[in-house]
Amino acid sequence: MATRQPTLAQTSAAQNPGGAVDATQPARPRRERGTRVRRRRVRAAWLFLTPMLIGLALVAGWPLARTFWFSVTDASLSSLEGANFIGLENYLVHDNGWYGILADPLWWQSVWNTLYFALVSVSLEAVLGVIVALVLNAHFRGRTLVRAAMLIPWAIPTVVSAKIWAWMLNDQFGIINHLLMTLGLIDAPRSWTADASLSMWAVIMVDVWKATPFVALLVLAALQMLPSDCYEAAKVDGIHPVRVFFRVTLPLITPALLVAVIFRALDALRVFDVIYVLTSNAASTMTMSIYARQQLVEFQDVGYGSAASTLLFMIIALVTVVYLYLGRRQLGGGS
Repeated sequence: MATRQPTLAQTSAAQNPGGAVDATQPARPRRERGTRVRRRRVRAAWLFLTPMLIGLALVAGWPLARTFWFSVTDASLSSLEGANFIGLENYLVHDNGWYGILADPLWWQSVWNTLYFALVSVSLEAVLGVIVALVLNAHFRGRTLVRAAMLIPWAIPTVVSAKIWAWMLNDQFGIINHLLMTLGLIDAPRSWTADASLSMWAVIMVDVWKATPFVALLVLAALQMLPSDCYEAAKVDGIHPVRVFFRVTLPLITPALLVAVIFRALDALRVFDVIYVLTSNAASTMTMSIYARQQLVEFQDVGYGSAASTLLFMIIALVTVVYLYLGRRQLGGGS
């Protein structure tokens, strides 16, 4: 006759005569294993990140620290090693008649120019990038060729494209004036890069032409990852495509759009090459980077120029932190 084996409940009851079953007993080893796995993953992550952090500290950290140090000294290009510590005199206004960078109207003009350039150019690039991505996401003949051609402005080096546009915008030989006069839109050639009222819009136009393909490429990648089920359901329900875009498409591509905008905003806040090639040191388009370069190179005032570079770094860091915070709140539903 076969012997009957005790059940799991009978075994538990025999081990706990009082009738109480320890429900945490099987879960505790599971939690301990999960903790060990997380710790191993964290150690592996730091192991892989350490070479990058060391390289970043050597390539970026040391020059940044030197810039901070020079900003509180009276260093010049001819006497870097013999610089004297002067505290915040490069930043503030003092009784001895020395005016720091925060009292220079040209500095505040460059700050305004930079913020204005970044806001307008990045906004236009985001809107046009989404429109271009939607067009390229549609099915039509020659779509692959159009996608490849779209990347040409982004692939051209910035200095080269700026020089090309400088000739195109020339008031005597530029093709832009010739076309506009042929169409009857203007009656005389315009100095697009020399006129203070037009130069900022000229550099914004060139930057939008060059950077829009970058935004469109990231948004196009996000569009191709969207599920087709919701669009099929919207089509069956007869919902208007514009409403589908604002209610379905735009919320789904917002993370990719935020990434594109933050990268473009960082580039726009430290813009130098395109504006310097087109307008040089003109006050109407001078940005913070051009201001710092003028103090460092042309005036050879390393301390004052380093103070401008330090303020530029702080402004970019502040804008980045605020933008990431607001973007995270939006993606997290306001939490």
